[in-house]
Amino acid sequence: METATFAGVFGAMIGSFLNVVVYRLPRRESLVRPASHCTACGTAIKPYDNIPVVSWLLLRGRCRNCSAPISKRYPLVEALAALLCVGAVLAGGSSATIALNVAFILLLVPIALIDAEHRIIPNRLTALGAILALGIGTALDPSGEPARLIAGAVAGGALLIAAMAYPGGMGMGDVKLAGVMGLFLGSAVAPAMLVALLAGVLFGALILGRQGAQVARKTAVPFGPFLAFGSLVAIFAGEPLVNLYTTHFLN
Repeated sequence: METATFAGVFGAMIGSFLNVVVYRLPRRESLVRPASHCTACGTAIKPYDNIPVVSWLLLRGRCRNCSAPISKRYPLVEALAALLCVGAVLAGGSSATIALNVAFILLLVPIALIDAEHRIIPNRLTALGAILALGIGTALDPSGEPARLIAGAVAGGALLIAAMAYPGGMGMGDVKLAGVMGLFLGSAVAPAMLVALLAGVLFGALILGRQGAQVARKTAVPFGPFLAFGSLVAIFAGEPLVNLYTTHFLN
């Protein structure tokens, strides 16, 4: 329980920084300067007004200086990061698995939000993810690293072939993210990719049903959020899904 509590606090604190990443990285702004400030009046946010979730609630979602509204996204991202980190700890596994899952979760949150809003997956995030996955995996589970490297190569290669066959369907950011998924998830990247594909197809069908074929063809839907969703499913249910597949389809 202490570990889960620590993970929740850690996730909320990092979630606060992830809000900065989501806002500044696509705008090519520094992530460290200037310090956190109100986007309306420019006033620097005091440390006591920058407590994850709590400060937003105490301030009733407004800047202390100018009373401009503060987006609900900020506390939601902080709370989501905290809950997912707690979930990763409670899901169990080896220390290497938990460390890889927590790091991956904190990477997926900004990737999904940035891609959903700007339709890009920054190279800085996928490069950081690859470094973290290799570093954590090698340090805590060196024997499992070859399998994760193979999974990354296969997942990235599969989406690369798809991107080359259908250039308008997805971008190279999706390809790089798929490779990073394999480095973190290992064999569980297979159900992650399957869930992402099914979620994307269902979402496309929903747009088709509500807006018609003509509008649906012109609607660009980023694939990153679906890859992130598939990854989360794999983190929390990847091993049972892999076992189900190998038991019923490979035996």
